[in-house]
Amino acid sequence: MTACGAFRPFSLAARHSRKTATVQELLARNVKSQAGDLSLQSAAVAPGKLKSMDELPGPSLSATVYWLFGKGYADKSHALQVEHKRLYGPIWRSRFGPFDIVNVATAELISQVIRQEGRYPVRSALPHWKEYLDMRGQAYGLHVETGEEWYRMRGALNPKMLKLKEVFAYAQVIHDVVSDLLERMERLRLRSQDKSTVCDLASELYKFGFEGISSIVFETRLGCLQEEIPTETLCFITAVNNMLTLSETVLFFPHWTRKIFPFWKQFVQAWDDLYGVARNLIDRKVKQIEEQVQRGEKVEGMYLTYLLSSNKLSLPEVYITITELLLGGVDTTSNTMSWTLYHLARDPEVQSRLYQEVVSVCPDRQLPTTEDLSRMPYLKAVIKEILRLYPVVPGNGRLTMENEIAVGGYWFPKQTQFHLCHYAASHDENEFPDSESFIPERWLRGTPSHSQHHPYSSIPFGVGVRACVGRRVAELEMYFGLSRLLQHYELCPVDGAPTVHPKTRTLLIPSEPINLRFVPRT
Repeated sequence: MTACGAFRPFSLAARHSRKTATVQELLARNVKSQAGDLSLQSAAVAPGKLKSMDELPGPSLSATVYWLFGKGYADKSHALQVEHKRLYGPIWRSRFGPFDIVNVATAELISQVIRQEGRYPVRSALPHWKEYLDMRGQAYGLHVETGEEWYRMRGALNPKMLKLKEVFAYAQVIHDVVSDLLERMERLRLRSQDKSTVCDLASELYKFGFEGISSIVFETRLGCLQEEIPTETLCFITAVNNMLTLSETVLFFPHWTRKIFPFWKQFVQAWDDLYGVARNLIDRKVKQIEEQVQRGEKVEGMYLTYLLSSNKLSLPEVYITITELLLGGVDTTSNTMSWTLYHLARDPEVQSRLYQEVVSVCPDRQLPTTEDLSRMPYLKAVIKEILRLYPVVPGNGRLTMENEIAVGGYWFPKQTQFHLCHYAASHDENEFPDSESFIPERWLRGTPSHSQHHPYSSIPFGVGVRACVGRRVAELEMYFGLSRLLQHYELCPVDGAPTVHPKTRTLLIPSEPINLRFVPRT
């Protein structure tokens, strides 16, 4: 779920003066790991000193413009991580317009940043989100709030999202949504000319992801998988797409351009539509609960009912946090499942092994239970490998707020914006041999392909207190969805279908539609 951070980690950074600090002063905060303390090993300046960030290598402004627009990396910033790491090493500085960013592209350096992030870590500033919320007089959510208030809100959201026992209570709701997905896939394939092809799979799975997370956080079925999608739901889906698409654009353009370009007005309208639908859904639940209480009935429900009855968040905070959970709760499921089905169709051997595991645990198309999942290690390995190849958020961020820190032999002051290059780290040949290949076995102990790797080399859901709050729900949706699709269909590529590459549009998504054949199993 990309409430774990589905936004590029760029923000305004303060101008940094040229400073150094002694190793002794920063030793207490520096990080040691199995690979050794790289920040000490790489300090190559005067004895006892760390280098300043002004000494970092990196592209000039003109070079950055050339890479983005001359060489066509504007929608491939994930691949640009790999290229810049090759050119400048594992840590470099990049400046473009208002952005001043320190990029770290190995698992060890990422771990050094995260382990010094403090009690209240900040991913990145989102001034345009904050501006919208201030303009409308709305409460801050997890993406804008910081410090103790952020920690309080996160503490209210965690229990029903991260505790497995609590998440397993959503199993039947998720199964109901998966059943609707199977019915929709059947309708779509039968409509095709060859009676098997489903086109633009990512779009269909986006509806599945949207319906799944909405069913949990709103406790309401929105009808995303119906033949005729309700008007309010279509408005909701459109608003989410528009807001995420425009969010990055608005951030790049200065304020004075708002009178010239329509992006800010469109961004505000998308937020208004998104927030408006979410608020209506929540208000309906509030009214329903009030009526139950007045009748003396026991109030029962799941996630939204829990938040409304716990009194840990104000109603305005419920509005924004639920909206943000929805924003982050769609793309992890939809994109990861799209890439998974794409690779299974192109690798019959892996697909066969996974199918055999599923039917051995759940014969005769039995619905898998949460207990069954513990006996499906290959299913989990397949998902892990897809998330390694295609991390939903290819780069995350950390803005140093509480401490000055030392990373990779350099000293960094407060207000330094770090870009954690997860894509480059998870495609590192030193961590994952043959890193561009789809090899689920690398996640299974006792197999020849199993790879020993740094624990921070592939962290698609983040780590620590800022890890994705919806991780467990997303995993359950993917496990149930994938296993049941395989129970019913063999996945095959469309004849002559091209190779689909990823592109970056805030998130890592397919560069073109994925079309697959769904052949019924007998």
